[in-house]
Amino acid sequence: MSDLLERLRERGWRLTAQRRVVAEVLDGDHVHLTADEVHARAARRLPEISRATVYNTLRELVHRGEVLEVSTDGRAKRYDPNAHRPHHHLLCSRCGSMRDVRPTGDLLADLPPSQSFGFTVSEVEVTYRGVCPDCAG
Repeated sequence: MSDLLERLRERGWRLTAQRRVVAEVLDGDHVHLTADEVHARAARRLPEISRATVYNTLRELVHRGEVLEVSTDGRAKRYDPNAHRPHHHLLCSRCGSMRDVRPTGDLLADLPPSQSFGFTVSEVEVTYRGVCPDCAG
């Protein structure tokens, strides 16, 4: 059972066949699918699932804090099930593939007080950009 499915069950979220398939598609490390990719994979498992159901399920998962919605460089939003594990992203500037990374160090502490402009900073989002091995080869 995926971490996402387990979390949803613990929270008492009603797992219809459609919701279950969407959660199963999102299961795994380094999963950052667009809504259309989620729909295509879900439809292979459950052909009658509609695009609207996938979009509604993703919106609800984001609203519940179970999935992160990641937007980068004007590309399609991607959905990341690692909402409860602090991490950043490594993004290929050519194909848009994305990987989770967990660099060492405390990025909050690395911000000099003179650069906080009086803000109380609560979180940091970092996106490392580069070219993946497939695109570089």
